[in-house]
Amino acid sequence: MSDVQHLSGQHKFVIREESGEEAVLAYRLFNQGDKPAVNFYSTYVPPAFRGKGHAEKLVRNGLVWAREQGLQIEASCWYVAKFIR
Repeated sequence: MSDVQHLSGQHKFVIREESGEEAVLAYRLFNQGDKPAVNFYSTYVPPAFRGKGHAEKLVRNGLVWAREQGLQIEASCWYVAKFIR
């Protein structure tokens, strides 16, 4: 499996396949009152690469990053929400 890359300028985590297709976890940064926060709003894995654990790997990497940054975590993406309940 390919490694997860954090493209912070584009607000996403990606796994690039040799074919050029990307599995993506997208997020938005915002302030929740006076605290910095992140909302993970979309997880997408191309059909040809589903069932290989890409989505879970993206989410786990994204959550580790968010916690390391001290961000309040929200998830409007149902898949990410399963990991933060």
